[in-house]
Parts: sequence; C-alpha cells; structure tokens
Amino acid sequence: PVHGSAPDIAGKGIANPVAAVWSGALMLEHLGHSRTANRVMDAVEHTLRNPATRTADLGGSSTTEGVCKALIDYIMSAA
Repeated sequence: PVHGSAPDIAGKGIANPVAAVWSGALMLEHLGHSRTANRVMDAVEHTLRNPATRTADLGGSSTTEGVCKALIDYIMSAA
C-alpha cells in the first residue's frame, strides 16, 4: 500500500496507516473472513469521519499512532 519506505517522515508520527489497514481488510476478504474484513472497513470509515482521528494529509490532527489506536478501539468495541 506504500510507494517506498518514506525515510523523510520515518519516526515523525505523520504517516497515514489507512492504506495498510485497508490492504489487510482486502486480504481477510480474499481469505474468506468477510465478517472480520467488514469490521475492519467499518473501523476505517468510522475513523475517517472524524478529523480528530485522521492524519494531517487528510485534514486531520491525529498521529499515526492515534489513528491506529482509534482503529483498534473501534474493532475491539465489537469483540
């Protein structure tokens, strides 16, 4: 889901993790885990609705870690 290692932003907490997570959801779907894939995509959609849980490249104010935490919290809320 990325175009290179982006050493210029490594360690800065500004990378957007959504593409990697979305790729994981596609893999889950392909492997026959559609319920889990749908939950991951629901988390992506939920997270992207709120600027507080989006990275700056999408007009948000969160960090990479903050977006990941929001995604995980949403997924775990249904567990």
